[in-house]
Amino acid sequence: MKNNRNRLINNSLFYILLFVVLVLAASWFAGGQSSDQSKTLSQDQFITQLKQGKVKSFKLEPIGGAYQVTGQYKKAQKAETTRSVSLFSRSQSTTTSEVTSFSSTVLPNNDTLKRINNAASAQDVKTTAAPKSQSGQWISLILTVVVPFALFFFIIFAMMGRGGQGGGANRVMNFGKSKVKPEDPKKNKVRFSDVAGAEEEKQELVEVVEFLKDPRKYVSLGARIPAGVLLEGPPGTGKTLLAKAVAGEAKVPFYSISGSDFVEMFVGVGASRVRDLFENAKKDAPSIIFIDEIDAVGRQRGSGTGGGNDEREQTLNQLLIELDGFTGNEGVIVMAATNRSDVLDPALLRPGRFDRKILIGRPDVKGREAILKVHAKNKPLADDVDLKAIAQQTPGFAGADLENLLNEAALVAARRGKHKIDATDLDEAEDRVIAGPAKKNRVIPQEERHTVAYHEAGHALIGLVLNDSRVVRKVTIVPRGRAGGYAIMLPKDDQNLASKKDLNEQITGLLGGRTAEEIIVGQPSSGASNDFEQATQIARTMVTEYGMTDRLGTVQLEKNGQPFSGGNYRQLPSYSEDTAKAIDQEVKRIIDEDHERAREIIETHREQHKIIAEALLKYETLDEKEILSLYNTGKMPDNDPNQEFPSESAATFEEAKKAAEAKDVAKQKNEETGKKDSEKLEDMDLDKDVYPSEHKDNESTSETNSDADNSSQTKSDSNQTDSSQSDTNQTNSDQSNSDDSNKNADNSDNNKDNQ
Repeated sequence: MKNNRNRLINNSLFYILLFVVLVLAASWFAGGQSSDQSKTLSQDQFITQLKQGKVKSFKLEPIGGAYQVTGQYKKAQKAETTRSVSLFSRSQSTTTSEVTSFSSTVLPNNDTLKRINNAASAQDVKTTAAPKSQSGQWISLILTVVVPFALFFFIIFAMMGRGGQGGGANRVMNFGKSKVKPEDPKKNKVRFSDVAGAEEEKQELVEVVEFLKDPRKYVSLGARIPAGVLLEGPPGTGKTLLAKAVAGEAKVPFYSISGSDFVEMFVGVGASRVRDLFENAKKDAPSIIFIDEIDAVGRQRGSGTGGGNDEREQTLNQLLIELDGFTGNEGVIVMAATNRSDVLDPALLRPGRFDRKILIGRPDVKGREAILKVHAKNKPLADDVDLKAIAQQTPGFAGADLENLLNEAALVAARRGKHKIDATDLDEAEDRVIAGPAKKNRVIPQEERHTVAYHEAGHALIGLVLNDSRVVRKVTIVPRGRAGGYAIMLPKDDQNLASKKDLNEQITGLLGGRTAEEIIVGQPSSGASNDFEQATQIARTMVTEYGMTDRLGTVQLEKNGQPFSGGNYRQLPSYSEDTAKAIDQEVKRIIDEDHERAREIIETHREQHKIIAEALLKYETLDEKEILSLYNTGKMPDNDPNQEFPSESAATFEEAKKAAEAKDVAKQKNEETGKKDSEKLEDMDLDKDVYPSEHKDNESTSETNSDADNSSQTKSDSNQTDSSQSDTNQTNSDQSNSDDSNKNADNSDNNKDNQ
């Protein structure tokens, strides 16, 4: 009760001070600040100007024991005007201006009034006399005294009334209070069964929940509950989802807040909110506090850019005290999530504050399959959908990426008017997630399209020859996003380590596009700029971090990381200028050697390179099966009755799209009626078509399929209508999803070039 009274008194004092400041400011603006537009005259000056004929008219009004005179000049008169310089100073500034009115005060004696009347009659000045009135005095008194005090007491009583309405968090002055409230367990439906792909990490948190539910079996062994659990890992791996699962399973009060909620414009608010949050959590103990993105307040102290009284450091200091200070936080478990654990203060990470640090990485193939099954529960999937195959095709995808993949597939299926999601929808969704939406109406010149096809065929050929660790899954020249085309190369298995051979093969594959342009087109284009960026980054990492050169040896010369608030922005390199020169030379040597290796491969396999490029010009998209068949036999594969290739039905992307939509309509009709219309499927099946390299040996086939060939030729001649108008330097992108350092082996090669 005393605390409430003290708070009320403090709040009242604040509003009293605020009221006084407002009144002073209002009086300054209303009086002192505004310039007086009329000239104030003495009694003698007024009578003199009246006799001189300068006055046009005037009015006499009795006020108190004198007469107030106000009037107008016949012509504007010069007068000195005074202004107040500041609110809290008596100093004034004087300026000269012209005025048309005046005011004066006249004593109420007969002699003075007679002089005024005589002068006014002589100059024919209009005179007005007002009766004596007391209303003006009362109005002035009300406006200057009663209204301000009434407003003041209204504010005081309003704040007192709000103070009694359960909850200081709603009051204006309680911005220093934490606004977070315990979540309702009934509204949170997330359980550990909804979390997949992180079984070991989940088990760590299961123990925390069990300790809260039944601490006896742990206490009997002398164990204590972990004071804090730090969830760290890349974005989208499920840190917040795990925290929600803990809240759903624990059945204890769960306080969830973001690190940025502690930061405000007022100094001291962050520390105050930390104190209030832990105070409320201790009242509801046992309880859990979850701080998302804790790096917003937990960044390292000491060498930061802030000076003087750093608000963020105050908040961090208070958080450290609440986590493990003299008072302790018995019964309160603190969970926090971050993807930048490297920037956190060491004092925050020590045992006693965060006893458990759980690293949540990207899932492996089994984890991805489990995640896909969880997110596919509410989605109708067709029989041809293989979640295991999708998991194998998406290395490096986090849980959020996989959820987005299935959601995009559902949107694609709905756009096509389907009732179930099939394999073609998932394939299109995967391309959209990796490379962006297809640019179906972009107009591409024939010469540029030819360059893109041979560029992408160069990437594919290198991947087919150097296939020890990676598999070419798809190659396309269909523009998507900022890419004019791309090749997807996936690792055969999930890899945590990348050998020197693997990294050199990746660089060689990245340089395959530019090498093909140099050999076939005869001049390089701007399409390989992103290839060079990735290749240079891999080569530099090999030299400076992995110690994969004999010249510089096994020395880490650079460390992969980003500067942050609280870190050293001006850190100098730890090596000499000679070493820096040697690093550049070694990077160039690796790039040149792999470039020459790519040239030898393409020169040796010129025929296969040409066949793949011609197929890309005709079909625009080739999958793994088609690429392998073209490389090994020079022909497209026999059509598997269980797998459809819409790209075989047409020579351009637009016809391929129409063929795919027609097949989707037929499949949907068969599902609804239970009947198969084989004649329609045979009419749409144009897999007998051939690509240009087969014309010489298959003239009879070409004649029997003349209609399809003519359609193909016509479309090939007018392929510019398939794509939208772009600049001359429009980019063709070989997108790469490969991570830096050890993550290179985990992600798909989605090489992005600017073509």
